[in-house]
Amino acid sequence: MSQRSELVIDKLIVLGTGNAMVTRCYNTCFSLHNGEEYFLVDAGGGNGILAIIDKANIPYTKIHHLFVSHGHTDHVLGVVWVIRKIGSLIQQDKYEGTLHIYCHDQLVSTLQTIVSLTLGKKINQLIGSRIRFNTAADGEKRKIMTYDVTFFDIHSTKLKQFGFTAKLTNGSTITFTGDEPYNPLCQKYVINSDWLLSEAFCLYGERDVFNPYEKHHCTVKEACENATMLNIKNLVLWHTEDENIERRKELYSAEGKKYYQGNLFVPNDLDIIALF
Repeated sequence: MSQRSELVIDKLIVLGTGNAMVTRCYNTCFSLHNGEEYFLVDAGGGNGILAIIDKANIPYTKIHHLFVSHGHTDHVLGVVWVIRKIGSLIQQDKYEGTLHIYCHDQLVSTLQTIVSLTLGKKINQLIGSRIRFNTAADGEKRKIMTYDVTFFDIHSTKLKQFGFTAKLTNGSTITFTGDEPYNPLCQKYVINSDWLLSEAFCLYGERDVFNPYEKHHCTVKEACENATMLNIKNLVLWHTEDENIERRKELYSAEGKKYYQGNLFVPNDLDIIALF
């Protein structure tokens, strides 16, 4: 292993932790950081992503890779603002290289349409050259920054959605299953992951209040039970409701530890987690 690999500690930068309708935090999205570059994953539902990126001290000149999981508003509309920002920097000769956006085939068409309808001619002229959409196929492997990434279909019954698993600098694996519960059809990608990033819409005791199952989501209890079954070492719970956000970490952690004995994280927006 190179000297650089021994010294680098990959980080998970939490940009948002809420579901689509939250008002007390931002929609769930994040970045993986390898000490040099930033790999953005989803971008939330609006131009709030610009403020979040600024607060996280992420320089746009170090963002060259963006993965978009699916076409719901709380995941794609912020992407348009990232494209606008980076497109403007390209026009000002303040951004080197290419912004690569990865998503499944249906989403490529959706994003291209939104960009063509909402952004100016000068930025649209960058599409295909300095801003490129890359179609991700189920089981496809790509090298993104220093990470070996494998995309996979999460088999959503609601809307086509992809997740990914990645080999980090230190050799550990991190898996993102989107914003729906674990599907056994994805077992080969998820089982034995060192890190699992999972949605947990609400507490099990509040399932009748928030109706997670009607929205194709799960509770803290089920997310933790799945992590135990899949031999996950570190579990991150997010994409939650925000009714009691001040006590969310405390309450979700207490419920989760009843069903999962690994390292449990319930982050707030802008938290940074070292991926040992």
